[in-house]
Amino acid sequence: MPLRQAAEYVEALRDNRNVFYLGKRIPDVTLEPDLRVAVDHAALDFRFADDPANRDLAVVSGDDGEEYSAYYRLPRSSQDLLDRARLIEATTAAGGTMVTLVKEIGSDALFALHRVLEGEALERAQQFYAHCRKHDLALAVAQSDVKGDRSLGPSDQADPDLYVHVVDQDESGIVVRGAKIHTSVSANADELIVLPTRAMRPQDADYAVAFAVPVATEGLTLYVSSYSAGERAELEFPLSSRHKMLETLTVFDDVFVPWERVFVCREPKAAGPLALTFVEYHRFTAVSYKLPLLDALVGAAYEIVDMNGLGGVGHIRDKLAQLVTYAETVRALGEAAALRCRLGNLGLAYPESLMTNMAKYTFATGFHHALELLQECAGGLIVTGFGDRDWESPETRAVLEKYLRARVGGEERQRMMHLIADLTARDFAGYHAVLAVHAEGSIEAEKLQILRSYNSTRTTDYARSLARLPKR
Repeated sequence: MPLRQAAEYVEALRDNRNVFYLGKRIPDVTLEPDLRVAVDHAALDFRFADDPANRDLAVVSGDDGEEYSAYYRLPRSSQDLLDRARLIEATTAAGGTMVTLVKEIGSDALFALHRVLEGEALERAQQFYAHCRKHDLALAVAQSDVKGDRSLGPSDQADPDLYVHVVDQDESGIVVRGAKIHTSVSANADELIVLPTRAMRPQDADYAVAFAVPVATEGLTLYVSSYSAGERAELEFPLSSRHKMLETLTVFDDVFVPWERVFVCREPKAAGPLALTFVEYHRFTAVSYKLPLLDALVGAAYEIVDMNGLGGVGHIRDKLAQLVTYAETVRALGEAAALRCRLGNLGLAYPESLMTNMAKYTFATGFHHALELLQECAGGLIVTGFGDRDWESPETRAVLEKYLRARVGGEERQRMMHLIADLTARDFAGYHAVLAVHAEGSIEAEKLQILRSYNSTRTTDYARSLARLPKR
């Protein structure tokens, strides 16, 4: 089958999926204005592949000559990982610093399933992978359970549904119940892949489950977060008026899953490795899609400094140097993760965990300071400036042009200020800031993985030799 067009992707979402937004059921996600912003944003993935200028990056051919989305290419080398990173970066840049994610996260999960599973379970995962690749599907991943009391394990909760779990099974399949949270792009995806959120104990066997279902499955309900709801004017909200991602509380109310779509069922030993292996790929994806956001921060800083006539001021140049160092360090660490890749099950390449987590940690711990640096370069007009209706009014426009100009005209300067506001001061900025801390795993999880991944033998042996001590 040929790759899907953007219009075909949108049309496929009209399947009567069970979606709630702002307290009411939405029978067609393509007709609700807020949700349509997210649908059109995600459709960039399909338009990008259809553009001849991007085709070499976004489309590959299989051994049979059939073309398919490069997101679904199973990575076999450092170059494959670098090419994947370039594709993710390019589509995110086209998406105004907001990742589209409708193929990125799902393919991360598919790679993890290939690396962890064996036997019949692996065959099921491979068949599902072939289905997604052939039909050029949009995928979401539900991993984070709602968890309830964090001091208790899944089977210790007062309410058993606070982690997704198996409640029944027979020769035809399984029945699952419970809820996941922070499920990105689920309301505008074709399929939903469900993965364990953590390692499981033997008594948590019912919660050790992984499977895939179409989003329009009976018993599956998506409650879309109201964050950043409402129409936005283009001048005042240059990014958030056109780019949005949907996050859901994803509820499974006795959802039936046929065995051919079940990858893990009541296997506690598989839960931890699958959760961690997915994260290995997804943090590399995260580093790749953060790069356009960092470029936007650096580029906006340079532009507003020039517009304000502050390019020769020492402390401003120091702030620019800090921003450049931060952005390029994250980029270099991400590239190093690909160049140091390892080969796992079935010859699949995966980015080196140490460099991946160092890149994500560097991004997460430096992001809020980077916002502060850009705000210092810009000045107070990022929050005290004027919006679309002020500039559209002949009576006020003349005054604004006279008094808000600097080295450039008033409107041009204000447009850059509004971009910086979207990046650093408004709810779009808040969304990015929270993602920096929590998305793809917390800062603490990244530090833990850095220590797990680091082989200290070389350095401790060296230190012991300098102290005239024998090797351990």
